[in-house]
Amino acid sequence: QVQLVESGGGLVQAGGSLRLSCAASGRTFSSVVMGWFRQAPGKEREFVSAINWSGGSTNYADSVKGRFTISRDNAKNTVYLQMNSLKPEDTAVYYCAADLGRFDYQRSRSRYVYDYWGQGTQVTVSS
Repeated sequence: QVQLVESGGGLVQAGGSLRLSCAASGRTFSSVVMGWFRQAPGKEREFVSAINWSGGSTNYADSVKGRFTISRDNAKNTVYLQMNSLKPEDTAVYYCAADLGRFDYQRSRSRYVYDYWGQGTQVTVSS
């Protein structure tokens, strides 16, 4: 079992920054792939970013590439999502997720492979 708790969401103006955190407990955190997804009202949950166990491999959706950075601190059992140059279209509930499988660029983009999910944190970007 892996328990995930997100934090760091909030209201920010366009062009601003936020850093989301996801604290994990339970199973050995350092062995799992971690991902961030988001869901806007009326839309499906979509992939944002993923990171392998060591932090050496990362993956980003085209819509956030160059603006968002995923990282992890295995000593703190935490994964982060630094979000810069935020846009109103980034407004959504952001979820972190854990995949017990191996890291793969295509696989990590699918929400169906993730085994555990957090409760989500709201990010609202005003224009």
